Amino acid sequence: MPSPRFMPVSSNLGRTPLRREILPPATTESMSEPVEPFSQPDDASQRSAPAPVPENQTPFAEIAPPAPAPPEAAIPAEEAIATEQTPDVLTPSLHLKRGVIPPPLKGSRASLERQNERTEAEGLERIEDEDDLADRIARKMLVPVPVSLALTINGDLPANHRYCRPWTARFLSDLAKSHAAEFHRPLEVSSAVRTVAYQKRLMGINGNAAAAEGDIVSPHLTGATIDIAKSPLSREEIGWMRSRLLALEEAGKIDVEEEFLQSCFHITVYKSYAPPAPAIARKSRRRRPNPSIEIAAKSL
Repeated sequence: MPSPRFMPVSSNLGRTPLRREILPPATTESMSEPVEPFSQPDDASQRSAPAPVPENQTPFAEIAPPAPAPPEAAIPAEEAIATEQTPDVLTPSLHLKRGVIPPPLKGSRASLERQNERTEAEGLERIEDEDDLADRIARKMLVPVPVSLALTINGDLPANHRYCRPWTARFLSDLAKSHAAEFHRPLEVSSAVRTVAYQKRLMGINGNAAAAEGDIVSPHLTGATIDIAKSPLSREEIGWMRSRLLALEEAGKIDVEEEFLQSCFHITVYKSYAPPAPAIARKSRRRRPNPSIEIAAKSL
């Protein structure tokens, strides 16, 4: 049965119509009857005298009227709304408005192709095996992941796989510092440089792993790509990461793909993120003439 508050008004079914009583029209005789006007007695003696006031009672005229009650303080609109709604209903809605999360940065085949094309254009070769990796580390072509209080690394990674390209290391350092300043906790690098041999083994246990050979392969093989774990991050941190990484991708500094099976941000950093500092031309030092030598030369 619907609530009386929502009972339709237009329906008159089942109701007894109201019967209005029709009065007969007034006749001229009834209208001509004289009406005695109300008259107030002029004689003061006929007026009722006021009742005597007892000695122990204050006359009514001398009683001061009660002071008006002070106006109630106006309740702010925000508090008035809050009192009408329970915190359980109000708090989540405000929280969602303040913490809008950007959409996921989903990867694509076109993105993977672009990563291969750009790393190849920058002259980055694929690292074949452990010997090739050790050689590039020795020649400082790869540098350690810049671990700090703001950046940690997956402890399961082999020691010689905790390396990346110098510009990638600078990107990690900048990102970790900004994140720590905002959330006061570190980021975690879950993967860094890989070899072709390592990628082949990974394909056997991870169906999401990219190819190790061919035209389109995993950019991890160049050392320019790292993965940042998502599992330790809160909802707000993931939103912050998406916003920051998307801005860098639109600027052409990186390419990013958000993986969900392995729960990480897959990021390829390009050389343009940290271009080499311009060479400073050294000023040629001109020797000042030695007066003693000039005097000796004139005397000859």
